[in-house]
Amino acid sequence: MEAMELKEILSELKSGERIWEAEETVIIIKSMIEHIGSSDGELRDQLIYSWFYHLIIKKNLLDQDLLKELLEVALKDLLLKGIGDKDTDTVFTRSFTTLLIALILSRDNEDNFLSQDVILQVKNKIVDYINLEKDLRGYIPYKGWAHSVAHVADTLDELIKSKKVGVKYFGEILNALWDKVLVSTTVYIHEEEERILVPILEMLERGLEIKEIQSLLQQIPDELHKQKMLVKEEEYWYLYANCKSFLKSFLIEVQKRPKLYPLQKSIEDCLESEWNFMS
Repeated sequence: MEAMELKEILSELKSGERIWEAEETVIIIKSMIEHIGSSDGELRDQLIYSWFYHLIIKKNLLDQDLLKELLEVALKDLLLKGIGDKDTDTVFTRSFTTLLIALILSRDNEDNFLSQDVILQVKNKIVDYINLEKDLRGYIPYKGWAHSVAHVADTLDELIKSKKVGVKYFGEILNALWDKVLVSTTVYIHEEEERILVPILEMLERGLEIKEIQSLLQQIPDELHKQKMLVKEEEYWYLYANCKSFLKSFLIEVQKRPKLYPLQKSIEDCLESEWNFMS
């Protein structure tokens, strides 16, 4: 199905001019997958993603075998499409594939139809993806949201909520997320740091030890000093801005949670080392 035909069908479904017919499920879903990375922001975000949310979460209209097939296609064919590219449209496919995976994980957290082996395979693939993703753009003029970092953070949040992912896997997830805080190639301006915090806070709720975070916080000043010698000045200030925004957002969240008060001093100490960042 061509993109314009799919857009018309989904628009009619959204407006109520058309009703979802079970016999059309396979052909429409196949086309939604085909165009999941469309550079047309309305089709990609407001229609394809919105309808996946409607079908998988809101109405639970897709059977479990179809969800398993969608997950397999997402992991095998879509998640790493064009990985390593920067400033190309392939980022839309990768980023919105992570959102589709998040929806399937959320449904599994409710209905328990995926095996632990499959969930751990998803964990491995998502961690590989976040480590490899180089295109960190948020909103792209005329094309809409890419937001790869925010979207994969949402996916990891759903993964962490799974009973099939134990605390022993939190370390590698945490390190992958933390590395996306310490980036110098761009400065986050679309609240990416707040989205990164969501799965980190979820891990803390589910058994990640506070000392693991404290250890990483203690390393930030030294990392900034080291990077100042290695990267261009502009890139250093990107890194500095990303770290500072993350720490401030983290402090606000910690102050809302009495269980995490021990982290408050560690974050404040890191922020008070600002002279280290600036010097």
